[in-house]
Amino acid sequence: MLENRNVTKRVLPELFATGKILPVDDYVAQLYDMLAAMSPRPGDDPQIVVLTPGIYNSAYFEHAYLAQQMGVELVQGSDLHVDDDNVVYMRTVEGRQRVDVIYRRVDDEFLDPEAFNRSSMLGVAGLMRAWRSGNVALANAPGAGVADDKVVYAFVPEIIRYYLDEEPLLPNVPSYLCMFEDDRKYVLEHLDELVVKPANESGGYGMLIGPRSTKETRDQFAQLIMDNPRNYMAQPTLALSTTPTLSNGLPQPRHVDLRPFILSGPETHVTTGGLTRVALVEGSLVVNSSQGGGSKDTWIVETDEHAATTAAQAGV
Repeated sequence: MLENRNVTKRVLPELFATGKILPVDDYVAQLYDMLAAMSPRPGDDPQIVVLTPGIYNSAYFEHAYLAQQMGVELVQGSDLHVDDDNVVYMRTVEGRQRVDVIYRRVDDEFLDPEAFNRSSMLGVAGLMRAWRSGNVALANAPGAGVADDKVVYAFVPEIIRYYLDEEPLLPNVPSYLCMFEDDRKYVLEHLDELVVKPANESGGYGMLIGPRSTKETRDQFAQLIMDNPRNYMAQPTLALSTTPTLSNGLPQPRHVDLRPFILSGPETHVTTGGLTRVALVEGSLVVNSSQGGGSKDTWIVETDEHAATTAAQAGV
């Protein structure tokens, strides 16, 4: 998102000089403030680090970029250790330094070989001990990945009703959970019409796009569903929006989706922009960068009505 904006501001400076495109530049400062507010040592200048799996991770550029922009250290598991006092320390040329906040980009399973995968070389042994002791803050907290479970997604309307006693303003995409017998039967009978997704995968892996699949592939997925129904859910094939995209020197329609960014801490910030992901392969519905997708700068343009409302809220 940030790099896309930097590029378009260089290529199309006149649009930003004359238009009312809302900025995204404050995202990094807001991210730093949110992380600093989590420090277990309030009042001190917190030591914040970004924990990356390393250079071979597909999102390593993002990890390095955010660390550099925030002015914090980019570390790997081998750069950190937990002492007997259940405090996380960072190894530096000037000696060890206490770490207060870890913005971790390592999956739960590999985060701490003491608590999870014992063969992990990516995490920090004892990190969960330090976290449970309240000596370090982790963002995002272990277990937060449940929000990425596509089966849990289907229950969001009920979660809203139960916890907020309100009706959802936006309807969910119809979702079929294969762990329920009726849903599973419907999915198996309509595999050629549905998109089938594994519950916990990401990056566009392990999906079946029914209308573009072969019978052999559908038969394989039918067996996978029957072997482990809890791990699969299905939804209708959605007609994603398209946007003009330069391909082979010509503007051509490509499918897109939008990823907004929200920072939730003592205050909540919704970024006035986002990441529009593009399926660069003609006709493809898979926009993930790990599957060859691209991205576009996303503009939120201030209108006169919006400006008037903002001024009124500010008491101007």
